[in-house]
Amino acid sequence: MIRPRVYQSTSYARFRCIHSGSPATSYNLKYADKLQQKAQEKGLDVEELGSQAREEARRKQKMEAASLLASFKKADHGLLRAKARPDAPEGARTSSIRKDSSPVKASPLSSILNLSKLIATPHTSSQISALWTAYHASRSKGTGRGYICASLPLESYSAMTRVAKKYPVFVVPVPRGSTPDPSSSGSTGTAHEFFFLQWDFHPAPPIPAVSESNPFQPMTPSFSRHNPEPSTVLFTPLQEYKLRTSFATPYLVLTFYTDLSRSHGIVLLRGEITPSSSSAAVQPGTGIPERFLLNQVDAQLLAIGLQKFYLWGDGGKDNNHDLNAEMLLKQFHEEPEKFSWKDLLRISDVVA
Repeated sequence: MIRPRVYQSTSYARFRCIHSGSPATSYNLKYADKLQQKAQEKGLDVEELGSQAREEARRKQKMEAASLLASFKKADHGLLRAKARPDAPEGARTSSIRKDSSPVKASPLSSILNLSKLIATPHTSSQISALWTAYHASRSKGTGRGYICASLPLESYSAMTRVAKKYPVFVVPVPRGSTPDPSSSGSTGTAHEFFFLQWDFHPAPPIPAVSESNPFQPMTPSFSRHNPEPSTVLFTPLQEYKLRTSFATPYLVLTFYTDLSRSHGIVLLRGEITPSSSSAAVQPGTGIPERFLLNQVDAQLLAIGLQKFYLWGDGGKDNNHDLNAEMLLKQFHEEPEKFSWKDLLRISDVVA
């Protein structure tokens, strides 16, 4: 599995979802009197009342996926109907909008890397990946804040996009710490925040010219095929999407650049975390936003979750491929009434 590189000013340990088995105040004991009273009113015992409540919760969860999918279809293009990002500089809020209706302000790869020199001077895919990493590490005055990056083989990108074109939206959970579990006396569970994701595809970029001095220099046979379509993936909290649908703010934008896919067999991934609009403050003397809508570890978890559900491998033969993840993505779109949020959490916990 490809783990995006994350840059921040302090080191961090790899996040893992931890389900603590340490004792906590029992939900049933704490509310014993109220539960007993409620059960008596319904002519049930406390255990039957709990069972009834859990069944009702499962019923509502089954309806949730169907309702979410319906809202996406009703909104036509979901997040991609949103206005320009509110953090865009004044004067750039209209010019930064892609002509293909995406609100994403994504710079072309040629504005980041000198593609002609990369082609004219031999560079291996590993060397280009190292340059890509170094570039993002140097952002935000050398802190790398607000970005994640990675490179992946063209074969992996192609496998992901085949799935994404069929299933362009999904939901990925991010762990948010422990919380008392009312369904299990004396235990705690992991709280999660759900993020709605949406793929979008853009016109394929031209294959870079071999020479700056002669842009019409013929390509070798290996360069003769067209590049695949680049893509963007937008993430926003599920609750915000429910409230604002097509006007929800993307918290994280992943851009897959395919300019070098035919020449070097790699696709470059750039993740941009949206600065917080609630505070216009910047770090003194740097111009770097003090706050972002996501921390970089959460951004990494979302990128890894994207691979978990969209990189299906060679027909499921890949040892890292999870057939259950594939099944959940299919159910979300094809049989939303069967979609299980509990299974989504269980599978996603393995990611971190």
